[in-house]
Parts: sequence; C-alpha cells; structure tokens
Amino acid sequence: MLCLDVDPAKIRILEEGGIPIFEPGLQDMVRRNVAAGRLCFTTDVQKAAQYGTVQFIAVGTPPGEDGSADMQYVTAAARNIGKYMTDYKVIVNKSTVPVGTADAVKAAVAQELSKRGIDIPFSVVSNPEFLKEGAAIEDFMKPDRIVVGCESEQAAHIMRTLYAPFQRNHDRLILMDIRSAELTKYAANSMLATRISFMNELANLAEKLGADIEQVRRGIGSDPRIGYDFLYAGAGYGGSCFPKDVKALIKTAATNAGIELKVLNAVKVANDAQKHVLGTKVQAHFGASLQGRHFALWGLAFKANTDDMREATSCEVIKDLLAAGATVTAYDPVAMNEAKHHFPDEARLGYADNQLDALENADALIIVTEWKEFRSPNFDSIKQKLKAPIIFDGRNLFEPSEMKHLGITYFGIGR
Repeated sequence: MLCLDVDPAKIRILEEGGIPIFEPGLQDMVRRNVAAGRLCFTTDVQKAAQYGTVQFIAVGTPPGEDGSADMQYVTAAARNIGKYMTDYKVIVNKSTVPVGTADAVKAAVAQELSKRGIDIPFSVVSNPEFLKEGAAIEDFMKPDRIVVGCESEQAAHIMRTLYAPFQRNHDRLILMDIRSAELTKYAANSMLATRISFMNELANLAEKLGADIEQVRRGIGSDPRIGYDFLYAGAGYGGSCFPKDVKALIKTAATNAGIELKVLNAVKVANDAQKHVLGTKVQAHFGASLQGRHFALWGLAFKANTDDMREATSCEVIKDLLAAGATVTAYDPVAMNEAKHHFPDEARLGYADNQLDALENADALIIVTEWKEFRSPNFDSIKQKLKAPIIFDGRNLFEPSEMKHLGITYFGIGR
C-alpha cells in the first residue's frame, strides 16, 4: 500500500516511524508494516495515482461557515487521479461526504481524462468508514459492517476481494447503491448524536425532578429495542465527526432537498447548550463572578484515548471559566500539546504534569473527559490538595452516594 499526503512534514514523520496523531496501536501497526515492505509513503501525486487499482480518497471534509462539508480536497484528489491514471481504477470515497459526491468525483475524473484526450475506464465507489477514535484498530480489523455503494459488478468484486480477509467469520459487506451508502454514514452518526442529546436533555430534567439519570438509563437500556449504547448523559459530544456530520446533513437537506430536519436541528441546539452545563454548575455554586477562583480540570480531549480536541467540551468549559474571571490548571494524558494550539496565548490557563498536581490550590475539580485513569483516583489525595472537597463531574464517573460517604460535595449530570 502506498499512502499519499501533500504535507511533506507528515510524510517525514511517518517515514521516521512516528504518527502525527494519537491512536492506540497505530504506531506499532505502521512500523510493523513498513518494516515488512507492505506500507510506504510519498508526496508524489503521479506515483500514487498510478500505483494501485484501488484509489482511496481519505481527505478531510471540514465544515464551512454555513455548516456544509468543504469538498475542495475531495475534488482535488479526484482531479489528480484523472490527471495521471493510466489504467482501470476503482476510486473509493472513504471520506465522509454529502450525498451526490460520487457524481462530482466521476465528473472531475472524466474532465481530466477528456483534457488528456483519452478514454480510460474507471468506477467510483462509496465506502464510508465507521471507525471510532480511540478504538480505530479494533474497528478496522473486526468491522461490524462494511458498507459499499457502487454501480459496477467489477468494482463490487474488487471491493469484496479487498475486504475478504476481514470478514472470514461471516459476510459483513452490505452492498447498496452509491447515494444510499453516502447517506448511511451521515445517518449513523446523526442517530448516535441524537441518542446522546436526548439523554442529556433527560438528565437536565432528572435534576429538576429529583430523579437519577443513571437509574433511568438502566431502565430504558434494558429494552432490547433501545439498548444501552450511547445512552450515557454527560457534558455534550464533540470530535471530528458528530458535530460536523450533523451540521452537514442539516445543510444537505435544506440545500439539496428543501427539507428542514427538525429533530437534527434540535440535537445540535441541545448539544451546543450542554457544553455549557458544567460552567453553569460551577457558577451556581460559587457565584456568577469567579474572580480569584482557581479550578483543576481533568480531560481536554473530546473523548478518552485520543488527543483530538475538535469541538471538545473542554474548550467551552475553559472559555466559560475564564470569561467569569477564573484561572485553570488542566491535565490530560495526551492532549495538552493540542490544547496549547487551541489556547496559544492564554496566561490564565496552565498545565500540570499529572492529575494530582493539577489540584494544587484549586477551589474544585472539574472532570470533562472519561479517561480510565480518572475513574479510580485517590480520593484522600484529592481532598488534601483541593481547598475544599468539591467535584464537578461531566462524565458521571462516580456514584453520588459514595462521594457523600467520602465527604465530597459532588455535582454530576442528572444525578
């Protein structure tokens, strides 16, 4: 396999055995396959376009100002393939792209071939990825489903052959038309985002009514029609997928179909508000002005096992605390360098070498990310280091009854 990127710095890192992002197990996998000669890297576009029959387009589709997916990198990749291909290619859209992107890719490739005055056959396939950050290797090696949208029997055969080693136990490949495959990715992420926002709204209601959202979760999750996955209440979802894909699907529906997706609009509004719940709880306890207050914050990444801070709740919590006059010391196992890019010149935000050092001279501890090392802390040390034993838990890591027994003032989400 040959991997292309136009950023020489990234390619240099990969060639030297490094990884530009944090993903458990990825560095070992890359090094092992490079050493075996199965994996190599290049910045040479022509070499990459002519290298293999299957050409995966796996570029970013960042959200534009209006929420739509920015397709410039996808179409640029398609044009480059058309510009340099010399034989039949299966061009696979792996990026999360709006419905109709395959048509745009097909047109871009055909246009470049026309410029060259040649006619080379090719197929365009939609093959969305369903990898979870922090568990991408496991998801890739043991996929629960492989969605392939295509119109060519030849391309379908090639894709089946490509994925055969990953589904020997039973056939997980779901073949469908291209537009359905493109919509499937957005539909999946939007459904999961909807479950999260629904539970967060119920959690906020539970607090007002004196109910416990964790008990509610167990009650409804036991229904096999609902299940337990993605029913944990918290401080809002973030990352590179859910926020972007929800906005992109809303925009696609409005622009391409003239339809307002009322449920997804509500999901976005609810999640935007949920990211401020922790800040609101802190101010409700300490007062609107946090001038002179100092807080410890555990967790910067949008979720555990990644350094990704895109759309992370921690960013909104930090902004809320700083805007109210507070100072913050943060700790995250892997995301602190990333945080320094998000807050490059903020003197009132500091970073600790470990989770206990972050507690020094703090009025309270605020937990934003559900890292495993935060789940079983030394509560005696927490009580000794904090000015007062107060925890604001944005991920419901602890039981309120146990916190009360330990003499800790505890604020969860919907508990």
